[in-house]
Amino acid sequence: MRKLTYIDAIVEAMHEEMARDESVYVIGEDVDIKGGVWKGTVGLLEKFGAKRVRGTPISEAAFTGLATGSAMTGLRPILEIMYMPFCYVAMDQFLNQMAKLPAMSGGQIKLPITIRAQAGAGTREAAQHSQSQEAIFLHIPGFKVVMPATVYDAKGLLKSAIRDDSPVLFIEDRNLYYEPEEVPEGEWLVPLGQADVARTGKDVSVVTLGFPRRKALAAAKQLEGTVDVEVIDARSLEPLDMDTIGASVMKTGRLLVVHEAPVRCGAGAEIVRRVVAEYFDYLDAEPRVLGGANLPLPFSPVLEDACLPQVNDIVNAVRQMA
Repeated sequence: MRKLTYIDAIVEAMHEEMARDESVYVIGEDVDIKGGVWKGTVGLLEKFGAKRVRGTPISEAAFTGLATGSAMTGLRPILEIMYMPFCYVAMDQFLNQMAKLPAMSGGQIKLPITIRAQAGAGTREAAQHSQSQEAIFLHIPGFKVVMPATVYDAKGLLKSAIRDDSPVLFIEDRNLYYEPEEVPEGEWLVPLGQADVARTGKDVSVVTLGFPRRKALAAAKQLEGTVDVEVIDARSLEPLDMDTIGASVMKTGRLLVVHEAPVRCGAGAEIVRRVVAEYFDYLDAEPRVLGGANLPLPFSPVLEDACLPQVNDIVNAVRQMA
């Protein structure tokens, strides 16, 4: 085993995939300048050259369209969006081109594009830089969506995303970037559509999306001896591993979904809908979603924290359900 940070795991995955497949290239703002703003492309330019590591002007619409066209010709772009809210600038390319062209061509066109989008909150960067927009892309047929919350998953899911023949939105949380975890040497893959049971329990199932995995595990530790909490990290939202979530609900009879995006029309609502439709007879309590406030996130640290689910909020919600 060795220590590796989340961002270094992402860099390592790209190094391995670009060495394995010459059709893989990286495009985005500043990806060719000192490893990018987040140091997420370190060493790629030096190893693979400017032909495969393309820095762009500040125009998400332009380079998203360029990546889409290049994928139509057989290339496999890794498209870096510096902050996930910047996706809005290129939504025509995402919604009307990238997501739809494979179906509109009768499957003749494949679009093997990986969109690395840095998201999340908690770093005091205010409303335009701190959004969680996974639910918007879940609502677009044609996209796959993953949210790795560990170093191991960051590398394994990114490698699987790069090898997939569909557009995959790979959502990174900057809160996790620079904290090391122990991982194995060598290569590994984490399949898309496979949840992770981060902690087993028998009383309440807590399903997390991204960074709240850590908060849920901390809450479960606080509740030891009173409520036995099972924590499931969804990892992949599309495809969604309903077998793992359903098996947990069948055991506990209670479901709490935790994410940082606003509760209204969030991914948690879709998970609850699926559970009610497929596992209703096993529920012993009303399933709940604990998420962010329905507000643009404020810059103030105190107010931002108040808008996001914290460990104590999870503890209180679990106690109420149990």
